[in-house]
Amino acid sequence: MNASLLLDANLEAGRADKPALTGDRGTFTFGDVAALTARTAALLLELGVTREGRVVMILDDSPVFHATFLGAIRIGAVPIPVNPMDRLDNYAYYLDDSYAKVLVVEAALLERVEPVIAERPRLSVLVANGDAGDHTSFDDAVAGQPDDLRPPADTHPDDMAFWLYSSGSTGRPKGVVHTQGDIRATVDTYARTVLGLTEDDVCYSTTKLFHAYGLGNGLSFPMAAGATAVQVHGPSRPDRILDTVSRYRPTVFFSVPALYAALLKAPEADFSSVRMCVSAAEALAAAIQERWQARTGVPILDGIGSTEMLHIYCSNTLDDLRPGTSGRPVPGYELRVVDEQGQDAPDGTPGDLLVRGESCASYYWHQRSKTRQCMRGDWFYTGDRYVRTPEGYFVYQGRADDMIKVGGLWVSPADVEACLVHHPAVSEAAVIGVTIDDVSRIKAFVIAGEPPADPDALAEELRTWCKEHLRRYEYPHVVEFVSDFPRTATGKIQRFKLREAEAAPASVA
Repeated sequence: MNASLLLDANLEAGRADKPALTGDRGTFTFGDVAALTARTAALLLELGVTREGRVVMILDDSPVFHATFLGAIRIGAVPIPVNPMDRLDNYAYYLDDSYAKVLVVEAALLERVEPVIAERPRLSVLVANGDAGDHTSFDDAVAGQPDDLRPPADTHPDDMAFWLYSSGSTGRPKGVVHTQGDIRATVDTYARTVLGLTEDDVCYSTTKLFHAYGLGNGLSFPMAAGATAVQVHGPSRPDRILDTVSRYRPTVFFSVPALYAALLKAPEADFSSVRMCVSAAEALAAAIQERWQARTGVPILDGIGSTEMLHIYCSNTLDDLRPGTSGRPVPGYELRVVDEQGQDAPDGTPGDLLVRGESCASYYWHQRSKTRQCMRGDWFYTGDRYVRTPEGYFVYQGRADDMIKVGGLWVSPADVEACLVHHPAVSEAAVIGVTIDDVSRIKAFVIAGEPPADPDALAEELRTWCKEHLRRYEYPHVVEFVSDFPRTATGKIQRFKLREAEAAPASVA
């Protein structure tokens, strides 16, 4: 279902010669992508990949990603894209946990992944976008395959279609199992009702395709609309992002709060081609949103999504933009904020966020206990703490395990971070709870816009700033200036790593 929605519909609409992908690896029309997908599907069948057979993908963004992902789904197999910057032991885990028989790997990553491959002699390895070494070249292997699209496998909407591995604060990553109907659900809701994409749009996402957010931004949404997606291999750094925006003139730009903050430091940022920006992965501070729009003239639509829900399910819109909030539920989704007893919390009272909608994953592979904990009938427990305003907007309060209790009172890290970022000297901030002299206190890690001449003086200024703008007990007792935070591949701050570092005993010289 996913493959025909994204490929056949474009060919039937007469878009075979229209650019589907453009970027530093060339321009590929919808016809080119369809032909490469057909050859990839035929190759996977030749390698013995059967219905629901798993194909692990360690790939950067390129047409090979599209062809492998869609080609596998087309034959009823299950593609599993994973982070190309992940740890070596996780690659071994993904292959073993999924029972994958085929690995498609980026040539630039082959040397690093080689030890994992060597331990699995029965694994079929295809190396894409470069020298294959002693392994099979993807380009050579697909060259002789037929390029006519076969009819897609007769799958059921509830059949598994693809997996995405999601990292948590503890334990191994969770294999999130999505079905054949899930991509259509996100296209029919967020992509159409919030983004309103058309075939004239050009989409550019700084978040890579292996991630649920990037998969929608760069593959399913533009293809479903007949639009063009911009692909850039390698890391998404501010200088490369600005060059890409200047070169390819996107109309819709997708990124994350950390990169919006970094781009605001750049001397030039011409976003005149962009009609809207989108932010997800973590809450966007109102100060960054306001600075961005003042500088570029382009609004940022902040929203919240998850790997389990596949994309954004609560969002601001161009017609209903409320900085400092995650907006309102996307049509097709329902949200609840509940207390510790599972009852609906009154408006204005923090609680745990639950969501339900047709794009929700079926379960976590090999993790029944976690599935039962998070997938509660129709509702998915997000692990996020939110407040619903009387007007129906949702305001992020932090992760359920990020909340800090000081003097018996709950403090939202997001509130303190938002206050700190409003200070003109602060670029980004991350707040955690610490214990000082057996008392719970708040610690702020701060990235300053410019290195402070007197860190102690600025730290005291920030404490006073928070006391003036928040409740008196919500100020950071400790301020540490840092150059960066530990982050996920999409730039999301990993506060649990900050907590772990603070809890670790100091080494003895």
